Amino acid sequence: MTRKIDSLVAALICVLFLSAPWVLPLFVSSFWIDITAEILIWSLFAASVNLLFGYVGLLSFGQALYFGFGMYGVAIGISHFDLGFWPALAVGILAAVLIAVVTGALAVRLTWHYFAIITVVFSLIFYFLALTSKPITGGDDGMGFSLPPVFSFGEFELSLTDQTVQYFFILAVVALCFFLKHRLLKSPLGRALIAVRENDVRAELIGLNVYLLRLTAFVFAGFLAGTAGALFAFFGRYASASYMFYHVSGEGVVWTIVGGAGTLLGPVFGTGLLIILREQLSLYWEHYLLPVGVIVILTAIFAPNGLVGIYRAILNRIFGYPDTDTPADESLAPDVPPARGED
Repeated sequence: MTRKIDSLVAALICVLFLSAPWVLPLFVSSFWIDITAEILIWSLFAASVNLLFGYVGLLSFGQALYFGFGMYGVAIGISHFDLGFWPALAVGILAAVLIAVVTGALAVRLTWHYFAIITVVFSLIFYFLALTSKPITGGDDGMGFSLPPVFSFGEFELSLTDQTVQYFFILAVVALCFFLKHRLLKSPLGRALIAVRENDVRAELIGLNVYLLRLTAFVFAGFLAGTAGALFAFFGRYASASYMFYHVSGEGVVWTIVGGAGTLLGPVFGTGLLIILREQLSLYWEHYLLPVGVIVILTAIFAPNGLVGIYRAILNRIFGYPDTDTPADESLAPDVPPARGED
């Protein structure tokens, strides 16, 4: 029964996102179509944090680095090399993946707070490099660019300047990335990552290459963050070093925790809730981040499994399933126990 409910919830979410450009203007301003697109982008960014934290047990505060490389790859490709839409997108994603390979080769040798610290350090190094490389990155001012068309044939042109086209392009790319992540987690590689998270010593004893597995997850997380950064560059027609600062990574961690670490759709729920709260509260109160902070603290204390955990607990109570025996789909609830400390 719970599997059927999970499927219905997932289908409802799909319908809501697919119908947003037509349904939202019936109730609110069309501005909320762009907010929904922004939620999708930041959900993908939070998914990169969640892959490392929820499934590998590595808490990264440096995912903004790969987000920034994806963003700057697009902006520099268009502004300095006059690249078209698709080559610029490819450059942004490739730049993020390459820097993830370089930094990950060093970072995944460490665990726990050492890993978190080194990811922050890498993020700060490249943040200050971006600030001081003004001829290339625009420095403090950042750099804007004009959008090339997505597709053109004769007089026909498809461009992200059209709000609906932009929304569905972002939705398609984000959905594809979540699908790839889902397939990864359901594969033997995904199970190996979870084994490493649970106990890396035992995983190594049964023949798993812990270093290579962590590096693979790190690079894939960099791919997700870089894709989000590239999408955000097209979305805002702008790239800035401020998005490489570690506080952006911190927001990704917060969205993951509030939504539910170790679940596929948890980052979507956490990101959506907090961005909607931000947009609504900022209209009435200058210090709108205070109640958001309170929500995060209360979630961490009373609902450590996040919104998805609350949803799962409600279904458990309704159908009388014990928490550990609930038949659940990985997208809406963790099908493995949450990360624990070292034995």
